[in-house]
Amino acid sequence: MTPLSVSAFLAPRRVVLIAAAAAAILASAVLPASAQTAPDPLIANVNGIEIHASDLALAEEEVGDNMPQGNDDAKRDYLVGFLTNMIILAQAAEEKRLQDDPDFKKRVAFARNKVLMETLLQTEAKKSITDQALHAVYDDAVKQMSSEEEVHARHILFRVADWKDDKAAKAAEEKAKAVIERLKKGEDFAKLANELTEDPSGRKDGGDLGYFTKDQMVPEFAEVAFKLDKGKFSEPVKTQFGWHVLLVEDKRKKPAPQFDQVKPQLERFVVRKAQLDLVNKLRAEAKIERFDKPAQPAQAPQQPAQPPASVQQPQVKPK
Repeated sequence: MTPLSVSAFLAPRRVVLIAAAAAAILASAVLPASAQTAPDPLIANVNGIEIHASDLALAEEEVGDNMPQGNDDAKRDYLVGFLTNMIILAQAAEEKRLQDDPDFKKRVAFARNKVLMETLLQTEAKKSITDQALHAVYDDAVKQMSSEEEVHARHILFRVADWKDDKAAKAAEEKAKAVIERLKKGEDFAKLANELTEDPSGRKDGGDLGYFTKDQMVPEFAEVAFKLDKGKFSEPVKTQFGWHVLLVEDKRKKPAPQFDQVKPQLERFVVRKAQLDLVNKLRAEAKIERFDKPAQPAQAPQQPAQPPASVQQPQVKPK
């Protein structure tokens, strides 16, 4: 008997669903290439059916989270056992002519369509990722970025735990006013922050908040920070956290992220767009009839998510 590969019996379970829902296709990552470029050693032979290392990989994908715990040898033994059982049961089913059953044929056709779909999407994904395509998306996203302003500031905070405690609130405000008097006399803001601020992180870096956009700060703080000129410090600023004194170190237009910084996002966008464009093209060319509901007006092609214009920054709430 000519040795056969078990790959013909086994199809991965974790695959993209049928292309009727383009959103499901776009939610998936780029699928790994299926072509075997490395040697594929023979592991076992069951009734003339060869089990190769690549078959173990498929079996492991199928088993997924049900893989028992153990070392590599134990896992390999489990996978070989899994494939052995599958082969002997499949051969027994063939002897009973179950392959002639209409339900079986329908399942085989469905699995075949799934694998063909995967392969086409893989090909489209690999073809779409080029430097030219990635840079085109990047350049377009940079052009569309708003000229959002950023401020680099430091602050000194005197906490108010309960604003109903007028005495504590007044004491914190007086501390802030005392800091301003010292600043007017020429003392260094960062040194005062290290000495006095009640923001724990501020004691380590002179109250440095780095660069932030207006929506990353509580409104009262942001309003003052974005009105102050570079190099100027504020009067006491009241927020939910207490009384602040802040110093504006710098102002700038928010810079675009570096290409390499967002390259993974660009790749995902380019792949998703290429795959969705293909689905939309094929759907537009196909003759699709529904018999379970009244005819619906043609829908506009689905669009991919917007390209990454910037790297989202975490909220920087002074507290």
